[in-house]
Amino acid sequence: MSDSHNSFAVGTLAGVNPPLSAARFVVRMARLGKLDSVLAPDHLISVFPRAIWDTDFTPQAKVVRSPDEQFDYAPLLAHLAAGAGKVQLGVGVTDPHRRHPVLLAQTFLTLAHMTKVPPILGIGSGERENLDPYGFSWNRPVDRLAEALQVLRAALAAEPIEFSGRHYTIDSAPMDLTAPTDRMPQIWIGAHGPRMLELTGRYADGWYPWEALSPDEYQRRLQVVHTAARAAGRDPEAIVPAQMISMLTARTPSGIRRLLRAPAVRYLGLLAPDAVWARHGAKHPFGEGFRGLIELMPHQLTKAEVQAAIAEVPDEVLHDWLVIGTPREVLARIRALADAGLRHAIVFPTAALVSNADAAFGYGVVLWLAARLRRQSA
Repeated sequence: MSDSHNSFAVGTLAGVNPPLSAARFVVRMARLGKLDSVLAPDHLISVFPRAIWDTDFTPQAKVVRSPDEQFDYAPLLAHLAAGAGKVQLGVGVTDPHRRHPVLLAQTFLTLAHMTKVPPILGIGSGERENLDPYGFSWNRPVDRLAEALQVLRAALAAEPIEFSGRHYTIDSAPMDLTAPTDRMPQIWIGAHGPRMLELTGRYADGWYPWEALSPDEYQRRLQVVHTAARAAGRDPEAIVPAQMISMLTARTPSGIRRLLRAPAVRYLGLLAPDAVWARHGAKHPFGEGFRGLIELMPHQLTKAEVQAAIAEVPDEVLHDWLVIGTPREVLARIRALADAGLRHAIVFPTAALVSNADAAFGYGVVLWLAARLRRQSA
C-alpha cells in the first residue's frame, strides 16, 4: 500500500468480462507477486467496438463473446476480496450519474468489511458511452461531481447527511454504516482539467489521471492539486499521486514494432483526443475537437469505419498516448514520473490484446517493475 509518503506502489487492472476466472487470476497474480492494488473498470459498454470484435482484431475474442459483456464492478470486487489479502481493490473509475453518491458510500463501506486494506473508490465526471445510450443525464458533469464528493465525504464520516444542491437534496438522512479501523475507503479522482484538479485537492485521497502525461506536465498538474489542498486546509502530501499507465512492451525493439502493427493496439490511438493528434500534425478521424475516450460511442461504429480510422493512426500518436519500450525503457519512464511526484502506478500491459504469450510477458514485466520500483523507494 502507499500510505507512506515516501513509498512507491504498483498495481494493475482486472478485466470485467466473463469468464470470472480471468479476474480471479489477476488478483491471485497480484497477491503472489506483491503488487499493491488491482482496479476494475466500470463500463456498461466496452471501449472496443463490437462490430470489429473478432480473432483478426484480438485473440481475446476467442474467450470473450462480446466486448460489451461487462460485469458490475461492485459484486465483482466483493467476490475478489476473499482472495486479495493485502492487495488494495477498487474501481477505476465510476461516476455519480449512474450511481447516487450515498449508494457509492454504502457500497464501499460494505466492501471495507470484506477487504484487509482500504478499498479505492475511483470516481470521475463520466463518459458518454456509459450514459447517453441508457438515458442517463450528462448535463453539467463537473458540477454534479462536485456535489457528489461533498455528499460522499459526509456519508463516509457516518454522520447525518444534510445537503441541498442543484443535483442532490438530502434531508438529515442517517448513514450509520462505518468502515473498520484503518479501512476507510479512499476516494481517488480521475482528473485532468483545472476544475477537476481543484476538486481533487479539496476532497480526494488520491489523484488518478488516465491520460498519458509527460513528467513536466504531471508535476504541473500535481502542483494544482497541492495548491487546492492547501487552500482547503488539507495536507497535500496525504493525497496519493497515481497514474494509469498503458504499457506496450517487448524484449526487443523489433518485438515492439511487431506489436505496433496489431490492429487492437493501433485502435488505442483513437482513444486519444484530437489535441494529441494535433501535436503530431495529424487530424483525428472522428473530427476536429474530438475529446477521445470520454465522448466515444464505440457501439455505433461499423467495422468499415473502425478499419478506416485505424489505418489513419500515426505511430507518433501511439508513442504519445502509450508508454512504449523495452522493460528497462518503461522502467526509466516510470522513474521519471516518480521524480515528478508519482507514487502509485497502475500498469496495464496492452500487449495482452495481441497474444497470450505477449500477455504473459507483459504481466511478468508489471511484476518486475514493481520489484525494481519498490527497491528504489526503499
